[in-house]
Amino acid sequence: MQAVTKTSFNFKGQKNVYVGKVRDVYNIDNKYLAMVVTDRISAFDVVLPKGIPFKGQILNQIASKFLDLTSDIVPNWKIATPDEMVTIGRMCEPFKVEMIVRGYLAGSAYREYKNGMRTLCGVQLPEGMKENDKFPTPILTPTTKADEGHDENISKKEIIEKGLVSKEDYEKIEDYALKLFNRGSEIANKRGLILVDTKYEFGKQDGKIYLIDEIHTPDSSRYFYLEGYQQRQQKGEKQRQLSKEFVREWLMDNGFQGKQGQQIPEMTEEIINNISNRYIELYENIIGEKFVKADDSQDIQKRIENNVSECINSLK
Repeated sequence: MQAVTKTSFNFKGQKNVYVGKVRDVYNIDNKYLAMVVTDRISAFDVVLPKGIPFKGQILNQIASKFLDLTSDIVPNWKIATPDEMVTIGRMCEPFKVEMIVRGYLAGSAYREYKNGMRTLCGVQLPEGMKENDKFPTPILTPTTKADEGHDENISKKEIIEKGLVSKEDYEKIEDYALKLFNRGSEIANKRGLILVDTKYEFGKQDGKIYLIDEIHTPDSSRYFYLEGYQQRQQKGEKQRQLSKEFVREWLMDNGFQGKQGQQIPEMTEEIINNISNRYIELYENIIGEKFVKADDSQDIQKRIENNVSECINSLK
């Protein structure tokens, strides 16, 4: 099985390319973006040395399906998915904040709560909550989008005071984010899942707000299994998660948390295949359909190049 960990395309009208941890984003004529979701995998802010076959296809197809399922709530950047690993869409000016919606006290929010914090991003939290308890209503905990280093928590008041987003635009994206989370939660429940928390990004083109980037993928969201959730909470047991947390756990079990001097454990073929199979399991649970692997018997890079070029030509 081939894994795409690096791309170096030169599309017609290409202005530049941004290489993220997982995505390679090609700027076409300062008008469109061709987002290639590679098979790279990151954890603890570190890109691991080997790729995971079909991971890029899985993330791209989950995001694409959820963009279609939420387009009645807010317009989104997607124009086409010409290849299993690529989405082409409008180039927007991103807002400098990420909108994180939390339905449950989990992850970093729980860690801060456990340390005595009762206000998160200006939101007052109830007393007496346990890890993974449900909030009375979903809460918004925005973060800044850092060019370097970690994103930082920030309140609505600070965002507006600092001029990161205007009051009018912020209130719109706040409303969109909560409606998207409700839709995502409804879909998850039908699949026997709980959407615990997730992030949304928004941008503007020609004065209009669009939902951009990925949505409801296991890399940007945390899911629990619905069956047995209440019983596990009552017994104080860990919840069954559907996210890439299993990758972090494997790394931690092998002495790696992204700290200086630590060695990434060897990624054997067996480990890589196991991670690939877990991502397929994620897809099938979240989407509720059998995953169909793209044909990797041919040159995947050539396939992507041909499919994207054909789509770009049709847009001009």
